[in-house]
Amino acid sequence: MKTRLSAVAAALLALLVAVLAFGQPAHAAAGFSVANGRLYDANGTEFVMRGVNHAHTWYPQQTSSFADVKALGANTVRVVLSSGDRWTRNTNADVANVISTCKGNRLICVLEVHDTTGYGEQSGAITLDRAVDYWLSLADVLAGQERFVIVNIGNEPYGNQNYSSWATDNANAIKRLRAGGLTHTIMVDAPNWGQDWSFTMRDNAASVFAADPARNTVFSIHMYGVFDTAAEISDYLGRFRSAGLPIVVGEFGFNHSDGDPDEDTILAYSQANGIGWLGWSWSGNGGGVEYLDLATSFNPANLTTWGQRLFNGANGIRQTAREASVFSSLPPTTPPPTTPPPTTPPPTTPPPAGGCTATYTVTGQWQGGFQGEVRVTAGSAAITGWTTRWTFANGQSVSQTWSATVTSSGATVTARNVDYNGRLAAGASTTFGFIGGWTGSNARPEVSCTAS
Repeated sequence: MKTRLSAVAAALLALLVAVLAFGQPAHAAAGFSVANGRLYDANGTEFVMRGVNHAHTWYPQQTSSFADVKALGANTVRVVLSSGDRWTRNTNADVANVISTCKGNRLICVLEVHDTTGYGEQSGAITLDRAVDYWLSLADVLAGQERFVIVNIGNEPYGNQNYSSWATDNANAIKRLRAGGLTHTIMVDAPNWGQDWSFTMRDNAASVFAADPARNTVFSIHMYGVFDTAAEISDYLGRFRSAGLPIVVGEFGFNHSDGDPDEDTILAYSQANGIGWLGWSWSGNGGGVEYLDLATSFNPANLTTWGQRLFNGANGIRQTAREASVFSSLPPTTPPPTTPPPTTPPPTTPPPAGGCTATYTVTGQWQGGFQGEVRVTAGSAAITGWTTRWTFANGQSVSQTWSATVTSSGATVTARNVDYNGRLAAGASTTFGFIGGWTGSNARPEVSCTAS
């Protein structure tokens, strides 16, 4: 009798521990955490993803895409990376630059390895264990970025065959990542090419969540043709909500070769229930799904029908996205000046009607390189175009730019608006960015602005 009571007591204690684990916030290293099925940023503020996927590994030159999706209102970008097994490996330096670019544009960065796509059915696809090898090789790049980066272990890690080990493989992958020192929020994708028609993820999510020592895992469902009715969408997402498990729609479209997803319900239900989502995808689709491009040829001024729906439609990005609160408390990225500030305040005279002003900020800096941003603000009257100029004093140079047409003549840099950001209402602002190089020092130049 005593033995039986001890066993019952032990079982009750284990149940209590599990319940408390689900209900208490995870203690990540000053990063994102999960509690009661919700995602919270490092300030303890609930964060709901509203963003897009970007195929960086196939279009590494399209660095302007980060600024472009931010300008359209997104708060998150899910970035396609490769471990080098199926496509060219994204190096540590490249991933560091992606993270820096996300931060510079005040975007939360969800990083995913795409080489796992369709494992068990797709030739050449790699295991989750192999994906973990890649993440651990990036440990030095990921360290300290817990406030801004979420690690999505592997994209759609199983096809429609041989997916019975999904729960075990994900649990083991999470344990390896934790043992390797990663304290970030981890995201796991569903099997069945991400759509979980077998309900493998739905029915095993609790055990995978419990396998994470940090209780800091988020589940990602991809909604395409399997989710073509409101009932299917609300039932699937609702079961995670009822179980107190965090769920996001990591990919979805408004159309697909396997059916017609109900994107209106995906957006409406997610908004009503605080569920994050990331539309597929910014630009560059091929293989017969070009209609999933949100922007034509990476041009934010030429949104497709799908892009207009996702960014500007009901329950879309412009209506519902909220920037992560961690960006309001970012420390300066350049050392403070060593000379005392002037004792007289700057002039408060507003710019002349039709004029503009510009401010220059270094948003990220590393040895030999930096990322800059210039904010252009219209004066007391609307303007139809703008030109900014500055002269570098320390031999700096500009190598990549976005959201402006930039030319250099010696140390002098001239940046003009592009088609979609030249017209500004009175007092309105826009930004453009660039990647530059420096040696010795990186002093901030004064920037002039001329309106047209």
